Amino acid sequence: MTAFRNLAATLVSGVAAIAVTASALAQAQFRDEKTGKIWTPDNVSKDNQLRPLNEPSTPADKAFDPKAQIATATGVVVQRPNATLMGVVPITAGPTVPIVSLDSPTLQAIPADRWVAPLYLTNNSGADANAQIGCTFTNGSRPVQETRIVVPTAGPGQRLAFAAYGPRTEVFVDRVLCRVLTP
Repeated sequence: MTAFRNLAATLVSGVAAIAVTASALAQAQFRDEKTGKIWTPDNVSKDNQLRPLNEPSTPADKAFDPKAQIATATGVVVQRPNATLMGVVPITAGPTVPIVSLDSPTLQAIPADRWVAPLYLTNNSGADANAQIGCTFTNGSRPVQETRIVVPTAGPGQRLAFAAYGPRTEVFVDRVLCRVLTP
């Protein structure tokens, strides 16, 4: 009797395994009722599928390994850019508002030239501000170029626009971090 029970248990578990496998295969494809076409993961568009952010999208991107880059920051590049007056803002400096504020830069590439980060500095005080900005252009978390920008004097309440220039575009850069050094 126990042999019969063991055989029955084996058969039941085998049938269950086949049923699970069949249902998994059935879920991997479906038939369109109107067209009759059978859709599988291989012939369905993957445009709307979420993919990891670090997954390369083209063969050229897949072949490029930014971690293999050996460019590193050597010294500090000092820049004295011309600034454009964007306008005047209310003077708000005080215990909870900094004397100057810097907007977060966006990293852009000038093809066959340099990486550039447009910056906007606002003088929140009622006095002239002579600011210096430090920017670090990085590949991953490794610095590629350190830059110090000596900003032209910003009058009371003035908002200035200027650019921080990074390394040549042959060097891979994925982020720029900028911060106010002075005042």
